Formats: sequence, C-alpha cells, structure tokens
Amino acid sequence: MEKILFVALGGAAGAVCRYLLGLINIRIDFPVITLAINLIGAVIIGFVTGVAAEKSIHTNITLLLKTGFCGGFTTFSTFSLETLTLFENGKAFAGSIYGILSLVLCVAGVWLGQYWAKALLS
Repeated sequence: MEKILFVALGGAAGAVCRYLLGLINIRIDFPVITLAINLIGAVIIGFVTGVAAEKSIHTNITLLLKTGFCGGFTTFSTFSLETLTLFENGKAFAGSIYGILSLVLCVAGVWLGQYWAKALLS
C-alpha cells in the first residue's frame, strides 16, 4: 500500500505540472508544449535512472519519480492524438516532423539525463 501511495503522489504532482505547462499559450500550429513536456519528462526519467544506477535510492522515491511523476507528467497519449490529428488535418509534413522530433529528442533526453546523473555523482 505504501508503494501505491508514492506512485499516486508522484502522479498527482506530475499531472498538475503537466496541466500548468499546458496553460502556456503559444500561437503556432504545432504542439510545441507537448513536445517540451515529453522532452523534460525524458530527461527527468533518464536522470532518475542514472542516479539509481550509481547510488542507492529508496524504492519509494524511485517509484514516486519514475512511475508516478513521469507517468503523470509526460503525455504520450496526447502526443499520439496530436500526431494523428495533424495527419487527419492534411498536415502530413508537420505530423511527420513532430513524430520524428518527439522520438529522437526524447530518447536523447533520457541519455542526457543519465549522463548528467553520472557526471554529477562521479
């Protein structure tokens, strides 16, 4: 039950942060906020896994940050919907660029987070 509480607390915090960032009004026809949220989440989850690989972190803290916060914060389902919507609205180029950027940048973000964790802890 304790682990569930930590996941729930992290998920709530992540969801609130995601909501607040989503309130930023950017007037372009491209889901830049979702892209930024997914990139930030990728860096955070990379950092947490990097720290956990180098140092002993309590399981509850890892659950709070990785499963809870990052799960509530990142927006892969929203990303998927926005990509499909771009294609359905005849914006195949924008949909393709968005999908590619999301994949490449977020994988790079995980790597960067792990790199920073290792550099800070070495």
